[in-house]
Amino acid sequence: MGAQWKQKGREQAADARGRIFSKLAKEISIAARAGADPDMNPRLRMAVEAAKKASMTRETLERAIKKGAGLLDEKANYELVAYEGFAPHQVAVIVECLTDNRARTATNVRNIFRKGQLGVSGSVSWDFKREGIIEADPPAGADAESAAIEAGAQDLEPGEEGATRFFTEPSDLDSVTKALAAQGWRVSASKPGWRAKNPIALDEAARKETEAFLQALDADDDVQEIYAALA
Repeated sequence: MGAQWKQKGREQAADARGRIFSKLAKEISIAARAGADPDMNPRLRMAVEAAKKASMTRETLERAIKKGAGLLDEKANYELVAYEGFAPHQVAVIVECLTDNRARTATNVRNIFRKGQLGVSGSVSWDFKREGIIEADPPAGADAESAAIEAGAQDLEPGEEGATRFFTEPSDLDSVTKALAAQGWRVSASKPGWRAKNPIALDEAARKETEAFLQALDADDDVQEIYAALA
């Protein structure tokens, strides 16, 4: 794996639905700062599609767009804050948060990292590469390697439930996404992210402990993305 860590099945968990909507609304608001038209704003377009996939109501979705675009009296004051460190068993982790209260977020993250090791900026990011990451489901009979070459992706790996994860330069993210869609691939996620250069494999017990730590991070409302160097 070595790329974005996602809690399996969290989209289906009823008790997590509110948290998922909160994270999606934040992403939509941040993306809408670059323009409220999804057709002209690739990041917003993908955020809107993710929200629709999660069954977010149209009213909530449109309000998040207007809030981020500054079209409401209430404005989105979120900022991106990143933390680096190690999960149990020395698994390198980068945590990206969207927050309107840095002090609250820092306190929460520090508390969770008591079961790991919180580092300073640059302590683990040197062992990650910034890339465009695309998750897509294939059309019938598609060959992932051929699709990657034709679309201009640099690398790929199996995703979850039959999907494929494509990697590209961040600057090529939108063009590769559109090229895959033109080939009939159904893109479910497309955004810049971090990919571990040296992901590590753990035995079952160690992985279970590490996953529990990552789940605790994911449960925090301010945590938006988690990248873990897990094989």
